[in-house]
Amino acid sequence: MTAIPRQFCAIESAEIGDPLVGTAAHATRNLLVSWPRAKWLRNLRQASDMPEAVLDLLGAIAVDGRRVNLIHRQEQPSHHHRLVLMPECRAYDVAREELAELLHAFIKGRSLERWRTGSIDGSMILCCTHGKKDKCCAKFGYRSYKALACAAQQHAHPFDVWESSHLGGCRLAASVMVFPALRKYGRLAADDVPRLLQAEAEDRPYLPCYRGDSTLTPPEQCAQVAALQWLAARGNNARVWVEDALTDDDGNGSRLRLPARWQAGDQQGRLVVNCLKSELIRHDTCADYQRDGAQPSRVWRAIQID
Repeated sequence: MTAIPRQFCAIESAEIGDPLVGTAAHATRNLLVSWPRAKWLRNLRQASDMPEAVLDLLGAIAVDGRRVNLIHRQEQPSHHHRLVLMPECRAYDVAREELAELLHAFIKGRSLERWRTGSIDGSMILCCTHGKKDKCCAKFGYRSYKALACAAQQHAHPFDVWESSHLGGCRLAASVMVFPALRKYGRLAADDVPRLLQAEAEDRPYLPCYRGDSTLTPPEQCAQVAALQWLAARGNNARVWVEDALTDDDGNGSRLRLPARWQAGDQQGRLVVNCLKSELIRHDTCADYQRDGAQPSRVWRAIQID
């Protein structure tokens, strides 16, 4: 019998030219809850040994619009949990038997000072290692997490690195999220780690793996990253702001002209980035190989800068 080859959506995604940029959608409001990775279920906020009350409370928080992710690192005690609120950058430590009480107090808007441990002063980096969600996140995510955690310990900038449950875009593993900047990365390899940390320490994106600014729409992300790349190629590590006004060139929204302004020190200017929407047939997750197969997806690419 011929063996069926193992298929990985992340490998296929890179091979077919599936773009990173324009895939950085992420909630602005987040709650991160430490829980041993061995207990994670497929759902990004559930674990097999979670008390029913905790499951219900985390579900209510998610329904209210705050994304809930589980996080993990080996040195964190299994029954003593670290909770982090973003963008508030507030951290809390709580014993498992008091976790439901804390979550209930949070939902009701009551004081959490009893559990407060301080604030996140530097950058918090999450690397998706959620193998129960997608095998690519285990295969590629864990090695990138280890590289990030090791390099962060040696860096002068305060980086707080954790493994994370699903961050979105399994086919782009290893997936990384940086708080509070809300910058999302994909296809992060160990060789990228030192340069990513240096860029983040300087409060700028690491362009080779950058998926975009999560506060922007997909075409705005494409325009911003294209402008950043255009400027970097000319020696400018600039900041770029995409203007709100969009001009539809063809009447159906598939081609957009996005004005952007940039500033680098005392230099500044304006650009117009032309972005094109197209269709790509791809597997979004490894499960699609057995379930739905490849499906058409919309992607955005920058095609011209004026």
